[in-house]
This record gives sequence, C-alpha cells and structure tokens, in this order.
Amino acid sequence: MPTYLIEVRHESTPDACVRALNALDRHGSHFVTHADFGCADGAHCGWLTVDVDSRDAAERIVPPEFRAMTRVVELRKFTREEIHVLMKQQQEVGVTARNAT
Repeated sequence: MPTYLIEVRHESTPDACVRALNALDRHGSHFVTHADFGCADGAHCGWLTVDVDSRDAAERIVPPEFRAMTRVVELRKFTREEIHVLMKQQQEVGVTARNAT
C-alpha cells in the first residue's frame, strides 16, 4: 500500500491557525491527533503521513475547504541496491549523451 505525505497549509495568523485546527478536528479528529504542525515555528502547515490505496484517498482525508491549499506527495524508500542501479543507469545515459555529441 502506498504511503503519502499530506501537507495542509493555512494563513499565517493566530486566528487562521485556530480556524484550521477547528475545521480539521470537525472533519475528523484523526488528522489533528496524528498530524504534526509547524505553526509555533512560523511554518503554517500540518503534515500527516498515511498509508492508503491511492492519491485520491489521501486527498479525501482533508476537509474540502483546505484541499486547494493541500499538497499530497507519494513517499518511497529506496534500497541500496535500487540506488546503485539508478546510479549505473544515470552513468550509462551520460556516456551515451557524450558519445552522441
């Protein structure tokens, strides 16, 4: 099952923070109780990592009034072997590109 990072932004005023938290709590306390917020450090966002079936399912976790201010990113961990394969592929592309010029 894919993992998604949900980032919900809101305006940078104390009132906006309270309104955002209240709206998220009304939509379902799961977001508020499981998200991390950066408001105290000037980053007016909430971040939540979820394992759901699709990007659409991740987006539906966010209340409709915040979806326009939301970014959903699919997260992936790479194994060392995958990194080595990607590096080798990149090197081969670089050699091919140099030979073509």
